[in-house]
Amino acid sequence: MTQTRAVGITGTPGTGKKSVSRLLAPKLHRELLELNALAASQSVQDDFGELAVDVNALGRDIRGRRLSGAVVSGHLLADVLKASDVDFVAVLRCDPAVLKRRLSSRGYAHEKVLENVEAELIGVVLDAAVRRFGPSKVHEYDTSRTKPASVARKIELDLRSGLPQTAPWRDWTLGYDSSTRLRSLLSAPRTDPAST
Repeated sequence: MTQTRAVGITGTPGTGKKSVSRLLAPKLHRELLELNALAASQSVQDDFGELAVDVNALGRDIRGRRLSGAVVSGHLLADVLKASDVDFVAVLRCDPAVLKRRLSSRGYAHEKVLENVEAELIGVVLDAAVRRFGPSKVHEYDTSRTKPASVARKIELDLRSGLPQTAPWRDWTLGYDSSTRLRSLLSAPRTDPAST
């Protein structure tokens, strides 16, 4: 199958997009475009002191580059690219408890950790990708306990096969079926003297 349009790699922050896409692009002999790096020039500080990305400007910028045949990676993929821009989209997923540990170890603020864990729990990025690009172009990959090289290899095989995903979409909420498990997942780490 000859690919002429981009291959997208997306997922909640912390799912392994950068690691996987940096391994996948050379395997496919394609240029890598990382949306986060490109977004830096399109960002402005909002009223809360956080960086806000102008996704329309970023979309124009990326279409002005050699998008055809590239691997495009970033959690904003569905906000920036159109269905006609891609042949294949890999959505990287991660068990929310594993994701919480990953983001916390990276020094994310607790509010950002929870925001991303909640998004992964309910499949926000997957839903956006399926709605934007269509279910026949979207495949999902669990990176919770799989090495990036193995994920890249699986994406390469699926891309070359040209077949749509046949497995049902992952639903992390099924594993968090009690209020105790959900509270544990979504709670702040205890640092008060009584918890030591």
